[in-house]
Amino acid sequence: MIATLRGEVTQIEDNAIILEVGGVGLRVFVPAMLRTKLKAGEAAFLFTHLVVREDALTLYGFESQADRELFTLLLGVDGVGPKVALSVLSTMTLDAVQRAVFADEADLLSRVPGVGKKTAQKMALHLKDKLKPTDALARVAVMSDKDSEVLAALTALGYSVVEAQAAIQAIPKDAPDDVEERLRLALGYFQ
Repeated sequence: MIATLRGEVTQIEDNAIILEVGGVGLRVFVPAMLRTKLKAGEAAFLFTHLVVREDALTLYGFESQADRELFTLLLGVDGVGPKVALSVLSTMTLDAVQRAVFADEADLLSRVPGVGKKTAQKMALHLKDKLKPTDALARVAVMSDKDSEVLAALTALGYSVVEAQAAIQAIPKDAPDDVEERLRLALGYFQ
């Protein structure tokens, strides 16, 4: 119904923004990563998804069509509503979700707030048939067991899955296979 919005960001809330479009302020729920990029007083263009419920009309906004499509796909998973789908997009990038799905790492999805182990498995199964692997994803090797341990340690220390994966990718290719050494190198990424 409402596919895109262009307007001025007038306010940034905890999990939404107020976007003034034609003199009307619309509350649009957006992923955390996008919310940190937007500034009050600046113009913004969002791809949107309108959720119609008996008691509310709720707008969700995204930076790209791909993010909006992932949101829509997530809504098709049994037990996943708009809040959980938005939480996935706030915690993980599209590439991170694709890696988790195609590398059979559903436990990465279970690290998203509000997503349990069973829901993560349902998401991975549902998305496997629907997502198309990108060229960049095809070049990415499946994460080794050692790097999975490093990822688990980083997320246990409070880093998001996206931050942890970025740190792991920054580990030099000639780094030793020792988990502790790889963790030390990954932690160096944050300094």
